[in-house]
Amino acid sequence: MDRRHFLGGLSTAVAATWTQHLRAAEKPKDTIIGHGGHRYRVIKDWVAPGQGRHHPILNCHEMVQTKDGRLFMVGDHWDNQMLVYKPDGTILESWGSAWPGGHGLTLANENGEEFLFVTDSGLWKSGSAGYRQTGRVTKTDLSGKEIFSISHPMTVGAYEPDMFFNPTEVAIGPNGDIYIVDGYGSNYVLRYDARGKFISRFGGKDGVPANERLNNAHGIAVQGDTLLVTSRADNCFRRFTLAGKYIETISTPGAYVCRPVVARKEIYAGVCWSKDKEGKFKPMESGFILVMDEKGKVIAAPGGEEPTYADGKLQPLLRKENIFEHGHDVCVLENGDLIVCQWNAFQTYPIKLEKLS
Repeated sequence: MDRRHFLGGLSTAVAATWTQHLRAAEKPKDTIIGHGGHRYRVIKDWVAPGQGRHHPILNCHEMVQTKDGRLFMVGDHWDNQMLVYKPDGTILESWGSAWPGGHGLTLANENGEEFLFVTDSGLWKSGSAGYRQTGRVTKTDLSGKEIFSISHPMTVGAYEPDMFFNPTEVAIGPNGDIYIVDGYGSNYVLRYDARGKFISRFGGKDGVPANERLNNAHGIAVQGDTLLVTSRADNCFRRFTLAGKYIETISTPGAYVCRPVVARKEIYAGVCWSKDKEGKFKPMESGFILVMDEKGKVIAAPGGEEPTYADGKLQPLLRKENIFEHGHDVCVLENGDLIVCQWNAFQTYPIKLEKLS
């Protein structure tokens, strides 16, 4: 069936969306995006066609790279929630059916041995229906063997029974403490020790100063001796001490950012929703990447308009090019290349951004 016959069987709105998606997929491989020292060649076919037959996906959520070079990616397909790639995009294996709301993936190194922390948000779809159930965080080895899980905080007295627990991300502190952000639930940061014993909680959306609140606490990362926590609905990151004391807000106006990824002296983030240069918000045509320096100044926005500051204040960040569909995570490789995972992107695999020297 050719494209015209395929699109002819769809509604006008759906056909228009798919037409734009197909045109985006046809962009030449030498499409260049980015700014300054962060310019990249877009490689949309990083995963070669045909692999989906054996490794189907729904949404690509987050990715990490282990010391042997393999790339682990968590998603929410009912049979393939973990996909393992070679750096060239070859899929080595896929497995996992225990995390239907697979959302967050964090790599931990314990005395040279690597472990994964898989975050199941508890939000998932089956057919056309959506479901909310209690989420959980699971520590596994690299083969998927479970070490332990952390479930609803009511079990340790940190939540009331009627509070939602739909976690989205984990960060591991310098001493092994586990920080969980409840981004789709009650918006707290929950701190546990390395063995999963509850220590404390902080953050939240209500009853805290406006400049400290966490409104869709979607991601978290350790930077030095501080924590960067996403407040996506407020278009910003909040910085806290490891004990949970508020330090500052890093604003990303106009950009609904996902988790912060700290690599070397820079911070990267996928932008899931944004506006275009006409100021229009288009949920199905959204997303780009942010690159910040170690202090949180935005220095590049691949796929977006070049960041500008006026009187020291960052101006609204805008989408420019139709490259990404809901940028959800950025995996930074050793050579500076980026692998971008996307949500709600027509069941497509990650996009590679090859950094230009």
